Amino acid sequence: MNKMKEIRIAKVTLNIGTGGPGERLEKGLKLLNKISDMKPVPTTTQKRIPTWDIRPGLQIGCKVTIRGKKAEELLGRLLAANEEKMSSVKFDNQGNFSFGIEEYIDIQGLQYDASIGIIGFDVSVTLERPGFRIKKRAIMKRKIPIKHRITKQEAIEFINKKYSLKVS
Repeated sequence: MNKMKEIRIAKVTLNIGTGGPGERLEKGLKLLNKISDMKPVPTTTQKRIPTWDIRPGLQIGCKVTIRGKKAEELLGRLLAANEEKMSSVKFDNQGNFSFGIEEYIDIQGLQYDASIGIIGFDVSVTLERPGFRIKKRAIMKRKIPIKHRITKQEAIEFINKKYSLKVS
């Protein structure tokens, strides 16, 4: 197989939307730190939505991005918590996919923490091939050619082979 066609996991992003600052945000930060062993960052709003009491600069959630081998190991545990099955609707046309974990205690190796309670979170996985750097580099930035992009079917096959995930 062509080395430039090999698919790999670029990053795994864990996200918790709390809806506002306060105790729920602190619990979310603590949970993401516990899951990933990395420091999560709070996400802030950009727009004003008066009916939801949201104003610019308000912290309403938190996220953490994991890359490399650690991302692959964590993704295996998260997919196992999701009972190793997923709908094909959760894959987008660029080959990335997202799913939710309703309760963090489903993840292997994590125990219930009374100071956190029961919280769920979203998992977004970004896939890439060698050569995808051309869309991010500073000089001579280019689009990824159509024949080099990851299709939905290729992403499903990759996850099926690597993690033995049942996609329906």
